[in-house]
Amino acid sequence: MNPYERYVLPKMIDMACGMGEVMSARAKVVPQAVGEVLEIGIGSGLNLQFYDPQKVSAIIGVDPAAQMQTLARKRAAAIDTSVEMIAADVQGIHAETDRFDTIVMTFTLCSIDDPISTLQEMARVLKPNGKLLFCEHGLAPEPSVERWQHRLTPFWKPIAGGCRLNRDIPALMQAGGFIIEELNAEYLSGLRPMSYVYSGSAYKAVKLNKKR
Repeated sequence: MNPYERYVLPKMIDMACGMGEVMSARAKVVPQAVGEVLEIGIGSGLNLQFYDPQKVSAIIGVDPAAQMQTLARKRAAAIDTSVEMIAADVQGIHAETDRFDTIVMTFTLCSIDDPISTLQEMARVLKPNGKLLFCEHGLAPEPSVERWQHRLTPFWKPIAGGCRLNRDIPALMQAGGFIIEELNAEYLSGLRPMSYVYSGSAYKAVKLNKKR
């Protein structure tokens, strides 16, 4: 890890992901979490303030970027819910099948190298009646914006922690074993190639299959 990735990038990500409208988008999704929660890409812990301690029993936060956890631990100390942080991706926690009541994923899927296998693992560890709550930026519907997303991604990715601007979030989630229950999509303020956000909730497909 070079000095930029160790010292500069974590502060830049924390600042960019903690801006007003981004935090407002988080605040609409995270309070819906219940029970034992797995947060994918906990990063610097920006979501922690939005969990409802009356509804959440524990939070397990995973993120391979261990350098982000200093800020996350400070934020975890300020809330009443138990928080455990693991410096690994979701495959690295070796959780049992059907363990978690809720999975939370915000502004994370863009930087995961193998999103489908990660989503499949998330589906495995989510309870059949559990929910995936998500808020992710991704591919815009307008062709002109989409073209810019494809053009910019090769240049943007190395300086933004692996972030891709052009991921089709609903398609990836469906390919990874989820059925989208609620989907909202909108532009936040800022440059359009970087600000189209999908949010909502999803169940793992096995839940629907069991109903048949």
